[in-house]
Amino acid sequence: MLGDLITASHVIALEQLPDVVARHAARVGWLDVLIYLADLQQDVLCRLAGHGTGTGGGPQTPPDVVRVEGTLAGRAFQTGSIVGGTASGAEQWWVPVLDGTERLGVMRASAAPGTEMDTEAAQDLRNLAGLVALMIVSKRGASDTYARLVRRRRMNVAAEMEWRIMPPRTFATDRVLISAVMEPAYEVSGDVFDYAIADETVHLALFDAMGHDTAAGLTANLAVAASRNQRRQSPGLLGIAEAVERALVEQFGTHRYATGILAELDSTTGVLTWTSLGHPPPVIIRKGRTALSLVGPPAPPMGTDLGLPPILHRDQLEPGDRLLLYTDGITEARNSEGREFGLAGFTDFLIQHHADGLPVPETLRRLIRRHLAYHDGRLGDDATVLLLEWSGPTPYRPARVEALAGLPEHTTADTTMPSPWTVPGRDVL
Repeated sequence: MLGDLITASHVIALEQLPDVVARHAARVGWLDVLIYLADLQQDVLCRLAGHGTGTGGGPQTPPDVVRVEGTLAGRAFQTGSIVGGTASGAEQWWVPVLDGTERLGVMRASAAPGTEMDTEAAQDLRNLAGLVALMIVSKRGASDTYARLVRRRRMNVAAEMEWRIMPPRTFATDRVLISAVMEPAYEVSGDVFDYAIADETVHLALFDAMGHDTAAGLTANLAVAASRNQRRQSPGLLGIAEAVERALVEQFGTHRYATGILAELDSTTGVLTWTSLGHPPPVIIRKGRTALSLVGPPAPPMGTDLGLPPILHRDQLEPGDRLLLYTDGITEARNSEGREFGLAGFTDFLIQHHADGLPVPETLRRLIRRHLAYHDGRLGDDATVLLLEWSGPTPYRPARVEALAGLPEHTTADTTMPSPWTVPGRDVL
């Protein structure tokens, strides 16, 4: 069935995907298969409707939007686990739709009453959801339908540029997990994050361009493009910083600048090399209990043409460390009473939620929700967090899948062993 689905997917548009998936899944007993995609802010799950009914032949019209908070679908999205329940006399299962470790949404599948979710059935659903994720990613770049579906309101031009240039919000290898959040999602202007991996080196970049307008978006986009261009020709943080400086000065004179952090992690040793260009230094959360601000004098922002070279700093990470890069919109923004969220409030939230066992992307989603609530839903500056977690020098290996049988109603079917990274859908010893 999966092979036939791959063949059928080659020449279809995104709008045809729900009907094609539902038709093929029905052949092997999974009925009424639906696809829900998370909106840009990950508050709701929006149904991707097909050209037909979009219900896969189910007896009732499914909801177009399901909230992440307080629903079975939302629980599957938040925890990365299969969540089951009973509706309209049928067994229903909500399955995370993950592109690697990036959360795209959830898939709903129904089965005949009394159907048990054993290990084999759970793996079949994960395989189907994984293939659906790959097909969504292959189609969304050329689909305005996707963009319209995941947006809940109008987006400004700067945000349009930045969301198109940035990498996925979550990515993982066998040694590192990277996840990021950014608000205000529809009005972001000067913040942008970037990362890439070459051999065993992880490259990280965070830029904060001056201003809150389209020109700030242009500055941030130019900084990312110059950074990538130099990095791919000749890696090295000093060369990258100089290339960004040169590009901004050539384009804007000294009228536009960007602060930033550039960093490289050797994932085999945990050695972190970084430099600050007028930007707050990185923070390490160690053992889930302590926040350590790294120390090093910053160079001037990029684009100022002051001729002062950046300084490289080196620090040693420990296994399990979480490295935080952030913009001042997280720490310096004030609420209606004039109080800052602050660095302590930022790191305390992450420390308090470390023990919850939630996936890192979910922890960051809750952090940004808390940040928005603290500021009454209105931010005067872009707020961005880029988090890297290093598991240590030893790559993970797949865990043995435990048997499942007879799960009661409204239970979570987790077919993985606990992960030290709490990465959704990842089998780790």
